[in-house]
Amino acid sequence: MKQQRLKLIEYQTRAFTMGTVEYINDQWIFFDDETEEASLLEEYIHQEIEVLSLNNWRKGILLDEGMVNASGSILTLKNQDTIRIRKHLVFALERLLEEISDDSFYQFITTLNTMKFSIYDCIYCYNQLTFLKDVKRKSGVNMMIFDNQEGLCSINHHFYYNEKVTDRFEFTLNTGKRMIIEKLSS
Repeated sequence: MKQQRLKLIEYQTRAFTMGTVEYINDQWIFFDDETEEASLLEEYIHQEIEVLSLNNWRKGILLDEGMVNASGSILTLKNQDTIRIRKHLVFALERLLEEISDDSFYQFITTLNTMKFSIYDCIYCYNQLTFLKDVKRKSGVNMMIFDNQEGLCSINHHFYYNEKVTDRFEFTLNTGKRMIIEKLSS
């Protein structure tokens, strides 16, 4: 099931920051397509990036000096290369996704996706479960806010982890549309 979780995360929309690179004044600069901001490419060293080559994305790890380790072969970046850098999830959301059951994980993400949001759209997450690690009977609410540039989605995750396990997700869009999903197991 771990493999299925990773696949679902890997294929989320808006999982990457996309842009081009240029070598200027002995430094590699990354130009973000969306924000048009420039940053030093070295800020992303040792992170996963993908380089567009002949209409295919080549996955690798960014090294020093504009080099990319792509499955053992070294690619050298060129001026105006299009690259994409995998975004990081909000830490509290990443922990939350690890803590919920496989069924709840799948239902949460697929429902979020049907509402046109990605887990990478998360701009805030409060994870109450983090504070209950050593507690046997757990209950509380986790809160998340997602922004996909077209709208906002607020999610309250009510959890009760006692004899029975209950995960209830309440999705509310800024348009007023609401959806509730609940996962019960014993």
